[in-house]
Amino acid sequence: MNNIPFSTLLLFFLLTLPSLVSPLYDGPLYDSTAYTKCKVQPEEPLYRGGIFKPEEPLFVGGININYVNGYIVPSLILHNLTQGTMYSFSIWVRIEGSSFAMIRASLQTEKETYDCIGTVLANSGCWSFLKGGFVLDWPSNLSTILFQNADGKDINIDVASQSLQPFTKQEWRVNQHYIINTRRKRPVTVHVSDSNGNISQGAAINIEQISKDFPIGSAIAKTILDNLPYQKWFVKRFNAAVFENELKWYATELHQGKVNYTIPDKMMQFVRANKIIARGHNIFWEDPKYTPAWILNLTSIQLRSAVNSRIKSLMRQYKEEFIHWDVSNERLHFDFYEQRLGPNASLHFFETAHKSDPLATLFMNDFNVVETCSDANSTVDAYISRIREMQKNGVFMGGIGLEGHFTKPNPPLIRAILDKLATLGLPIWLTEVDISKTLDKDTQATYLEEVLREGFSHPSVNGIMLWTALHSKGCYQMCLTDNDFKNLPAGDVVDKLLEEWQTGLVEGTTDNHGSYSFYGFLGEYRINVKYGKRTANSTFSLCKGEETRHFSMTV
Repeated sequence: MNNIPFSTLLLFFLLTLPSLVSPLYDGPLYDSTAYTKCKVQPEEPLYRGGIFKPEEPLFVGGININYVNGYIVPSLILHNLTQGTMYSFSIWVRIEGSSFAMIRASLQTEKETYDCIGTVLANSGCWSFLKGGFVLDWPSNLSTILFQNADGKDINIDVASQSLQPFTKQEWRVNQHYIINTRRKRPVTVHVSDSNGNISQGAAINIEQISKDFPIGSAIAKTILDNLPYQKWFVKRFNAAVFENELKWYATELHQGKVNYTIPDKMMQFVRANKIIARGHNIFWEDPKYTPAWILNLTSIQLRSAVNSRIKSLMRQYKEEFIHWDVSNERLHFDFYEQRLGPNASLHFFETAHKSDPLATLFMNDFNVVETCSDANSTVDAYISRIREMQKNGVFMGGIGLEGHFTKPNPPLIRAILDKLATLGLPIWLTEVDISKTLDKDTQATYLEEVLREGFSHPSVNGIMLWTALHSKGCYQMCLTDNDFKNLPAGDVVDKLLEEWQTGLVEGTTDNHGSYSFYGFLGEYRINVKYGKRTANSTFSLCKGEETRHFSMTV
């Protein structure tokens, strides 16, 4: 498949997508290129500039130079932007007057202001890559992209290689489907013969996917214990789980020295019994509001002893049970343990956890990384810098956790942020996805679908967890079902996508070469072959791979 041109592959996959209006596609192809290191010279603009004409020199034809208190601050002038279009934006930035600065791009139209459409941690003396995007709620005849130092200090800002590429909603979806078909699926050819190797032409093939490779799950709470309807509803849909609060320190050791794992043990039993993978959430939460009350009054020496006991106790109880551990939760926003134990506290947590449970993938986990770029604490470059700092100090950092508590998602920004995070080469998980309860249930469902499609269609996202544990009085922000397990609109969206992202029943007959080919989602399959009065049954795995998976059956 590597030797087949991108356009040919795309056309082939479009032919298999009856939901699209036309099998021919001549729209833009999304460019996932991203850079996270400073360069002496800026790279060429993505999409050859998009709606910015490549032959225009910098600061001419759409770029204004403004002087604020004697400092250079450029802005981009945009004409005739359309409502609902996905705009992918990128630009190279260089600063003077400070060694580094967080530069924020915002968008002003006649009717509204978009506070942040992208950020970059820019440096003096070299060029840094800003990638973001936006979707307009209203059409705009005249818009302006502004650049400013996030901390408000005056500096000179230079920009280069600007690009703004529009995608219609259909074009955006086409590009999502291409990634899904090339990264989440794989071609399979089944060969059927008799025991002497003779080809079996016309053999009836019946193939069923029995499990999925890609983890999609939800938070669960103790409310699932002894609740058979809830358990049945959950197991029917999900292959992954995370305990909402029951594993957190304040839940397992409310009083010092009195550790109680009774509830999480029972939840783990449910997970094991149903062959569901589980994430360990969390070992430490940096927000002091969510630490046990008794922790707050300990001396530094006592606290160090307590945190060591916490890690060792958890690992003794659950070593090799959880696929992940959220070791340091919300470290970008809070630093309780660093304040009390010194700047290397998190490093110690990761080192100890890795030694205690070396097969688990260790995560940082934080909010407002993909939800927005307006939060200065958790911009994509702030997260990347933190991860690189820990790696430099020898920490075994295995994964990137993005909570995903959205109000109104910005799909081009989400994708741009994932592109930049992907440069680290680490698995990315959306760990706590929901939509704000300030919105009505239908709007929640619409926005949830946007987020889930962005996650599933990004090749560096390895799993998606919903934050939808069900309680008698509802859920944290968004429920998928009511207490009678009748789907709410968000639940209907989840069920629709789960069905869409699974290979349906495959039936056919072998050709004159005794072969039958199909394209399937990664996972486990059961196959039945009938040839005359003879039958054969088997199973096979469909894992990631660039080549066609060949599987032979003998009848």
